[in-house]
Amino acid sequence: MPSNRKLALVLVRAPETGNVYVDSVWVDDGFVRTKTNVELHMRLRNGGAVTVTDCPVKVYLGARQVAAFQVTIAKGQAITSVVQVQLADGNIALGRVVTEDAPVVYDNTYFFTLQSATPIQILEIGSTPVTQQVYANEPLFNYHFNRLQGVDYALLRQANLVLIEEVATIDAGLRDGLLAVLKRGGSVVVVPAAAAEARAAYQQLFRQLGMGAAQWEQTPTKPELRKVALPNLQEPFFRDVFSAQSRTATMPRVAPVLRWARTGTDILKLRDGESYLAAFPSGAGQVFVFSAPFDKRYSDFTAQALFVPVMYRLAMLSYRSEQLPAYRLTQRNVNLTLPAGPGPAGERAEEAGFRLVKDSITLIPEQRIVGHEVRLAVPQGMDTPGFYQVQKKGRVLTTLAFNPDKRESELAAYTAAELREIIGPNRPNMRVVEASDIGAGLAKLQAEKTGTPLWRYFLLLALLALLAETLLVRFGRRPAVAARVAVAA
Repeated sequence: MPSNRKLALVLVRAPETGNVYVDSVWVDDGFVRTKTNVELHMRLRNGGAVTVTDCPVKVYLGARQVAAFQVTIAKGQAITSVVQVQLADGNIALGRVVTEDAPVVYDNTYFFTLQSATPIQILEIGSTPVTQQVYANEPLFNYHFNRLQGVDYALLRQANLVLIEEVATIDAGLRDGLLAVLKRGGSVVVVPAAAAEARAAYQQLFRQLGMGAAQWEQTPTKPELRKVALPNLQEPFFRDVFSAQSRTATMPRVAPVLRWARTGTDILKLRDGESYLAAFPSGAGQVFVFSAPFDKRYSDFTAQALFVPVMYRLAMLSYRSEQLPAYRLTQRNVNLTLPAGPGPAGERAEEAGFRLVKDSITLIPEQRIVGHEVRLAVPQGMDTPGFYQVQKKGRVLTTLAFNPDKRESELAAYTAAELREIIGPNRPNMRVVEASDIGAGLAKLQAEKTGTPLWRYFLLLALLALLAETLLVRFGRRPAVAARVAVAA
């Protein structure tokens, strides 16, 4: 603001009230399935100055009400409520959380979306389909097996998880394909081959994936199997995996053929502390490496109960969904993941033309596409909460939910002292007028700006003069008129 202009900040005291609003909504399970109970978490906050008692809260999916409850929240506090919801089909569900806490009602509806997870694309490359029984019978996974001599690179470009299982050679095309999987956030699982002639191919793969060189063990005629230690249940990899599993479960026995040259995150270890399964970040994804082949001479891992949950977890960690249940109108960007392969959402970046559409409103955001990710900038003129379709060439790709900035729901106000501290001593043209002297203070500011107004006095004098003239005409003495009559003789 220019220093030659004066500004008065007038404090207005509003009555104290409470205001319950939805801070955020989320689900813990990243793999939402249709017709299966999903725990919907809602964080409700009171941004007002008094406690709100028995505030009604309703949850809708589409036009159908799926939950209703009441909450009591003290001022400035937040609580988290959980309700069970189900998705009827694979279409994206448009949800609302509605609070009823008059008199503040402008933020009583929170918009969100829910959609069932798309199947995880899994591609195993090897001589035999070792993991087929794990993945093929589960609807959550879309499993494919390729032999090394017939790799389907179209499947490779779409895969979330790629397993390289005891292959003899790894050519440049396959290595580039694996790097592309990692670049877009997928996972690569490497199960080494025991043959000495295959080591050079694995060494080159490890270096290209950023893991450095591996240290290979001498291959004995009869490998010595060693016991794998019990999993560390505090490791994030095993979170909620073994909640009902006995600590006395039979653990696999393996004979490692390599060690890591670079330290990764150990997921499974042998009892002597040597690593059996480790994770290494690479690009936007992760590389998982077993230290022993799945061949029965080197491991009985595939025959143990631990095999299935570990392979499930590896697949689930490869899945990424950038779309959130809800966004804020004030945030700068929205990141989305485009489906791989052909189709309207998988076209080349230079052909992209994304639009945000809400009813009759169409906005063209700034957009940038890298691989299968698109970044949309939230347009500055977008200020109406609700559901916005992401469209491309008239086709609806997804629907996003936008809500106002939650800071707008906080009813706290600045005191006069806080405002003066914010203004500081370097802004003499700004002044704070307190509630106790609003009338006098504003009048003084007006007088300082315009001076003493004299037009009222001149108007009063003009009115008095008119009154005096009227009185003189009405009550003054009239002059005598002599009428003379001339008579002609």
